[in-house]
Amino acid sequence: MQFIKALLNGELLQKDQGNNLYDNGRLRVGIIGTGKIGVDLLVKVRRSPWLDCVIFVGRNLQSEGMRYAAELGVRVSDQGINAFFETENRCDIVFDATSAACHIEHAQIFDELGLLAIDMTPSQIGECCVPALGLDEVLENKNISMISCGGQASIPVAQVLAKAIPGLTRIAVKSTVSPHSIGPGTLANLDEYYHNTKTGLKKYTGIQEFEVELLVDEANPNTRMLTTVTAYCDSMDIDSLQLPLTNMLKKIQAYVPGYKLESEPVLVNGGVRVDLSVEGLGDYLPKYAGNLDIINCAAIAVAEHYAQTALLSHVSKKSLIHHRAMQLEY
Repeated sequence: MQFIKALLNGELLQKDQGNNLYDNGRLRVGIIGTGKIGVDLLVKVRRSPWLDCVIFVGRNLQSEGMRYAAELGVRVSDQGINAFFETENRCDIVFDATSAACHIEHAQIFDELGLLAIDMTPSQIGECCVPALGLDEVLENKNISMISCGGQASIPVAQVLAKAIPGLTRIAVKSTVSPHSIGPGTLANLDEYYHNTKTGLKKYTGIQEFEVELLVDEANPNTRMLTTVTAYCDSMDIDSLQLPLTNMLKKIQAYVPGYKLESEPVLVNGGVRVDLSVEGLGDYLPKYAGNLDIINCAAIAVAEHYAQTALLSHVSKKSLIHHRAMQLEY
């Protein structure tokens, strides 16, 4: 009878290492990397109805990010990757906002711990995911790559162009960002940035030839992220782009409200160009840091999809156990 009561109360599910859902329906989350991206992710996680940050991990308790998290009442650790071996830091999802080199080391550990790793770095390890284009990857892989800020901004538009333009052979993507919204980590990983962005473009468009460029607007430090996607083709019915671009815009704005087209598509020499911009939510980062905000918003969309699916599975499993327990009672 005690066993049946445990089933009814869900006690066995709560002790299951593979199911860390709180009674309030939030999934346990960890963040490693306490720079701008990590802290902004923390603010977004705390606002989410599906996620609960249980550990914020770095290497220096006196860093600005660590102090900010501690002031919010979030548990912090300066033990780096080792923090995730501690029982009190057990979680289901971890955002890795460190560096490409670090994530290569971290990925194996996250896999051994059974965590869904959401890779904010251009490490080229995980499966590329752009939420507006589908989230099946999240349930089929344990390491999800958020590609790059330029990738998240350009790939949905590039896919629209690839589907609408027959004979499309080449796409060029150019992103311009504020010097205040690009850190030393990105600058140190520019080759990886370009490679990851091209990988994502190839996956979602099927096109093989790309040009990717990332520029820093030193003259306008408060400029928001501006991205241009140019598709090169022999001919184009530009009016046919209006509806698919509008539909895609709505999908992206569902998780990145500050994403917008700067103008209607324009014909250029040898193709068609789409200009877009991204303004951030202004959580921890300034609103002009749209390049950082778009990749963080996309990562939160991935985590929430995983959490919602886990919650539904948890509820279904609990209902089944309740049904079986009632049968045993009678």
